[in-house]
Amino acid sequence: MPRCELTQKGPVVKNLVSHSNIKTKSTAHPNIQSKFFMSETLGEKFRLKVAMSTLRTVEHKGSFDSFILKQEDESLSKRALKIKTRIRKKLRQSQA
Repeated sequence: MPRCELTQKGPVVKNLVSHSNIKTKSTAHPNIQSKFFMSETLGEKFRLKVAMSTLRTVEHKGSFDSFILKQEDESLSKRALKIKTRIRKKLRQSQA
């Protein structure tokens, strides 16, 4: 099952309830797409699998770098966590 690499959004089990109150289980999958993100700090492009709702949030926050730095480590995939640590390291070097 696909999962968003930045927010860990995945499939959700839900009930479809008819007029006669019969409940039928179904799954709702997030709209996961493979997209390129440009890191301004590192000057590199990264391809990540993200939900389109996450993509709108990244654009709302301003940049990929600011979004990923504010995300909690538990909600990031291993690949995204490596990118986050590289960005932090680069920012520390530029401040020193």
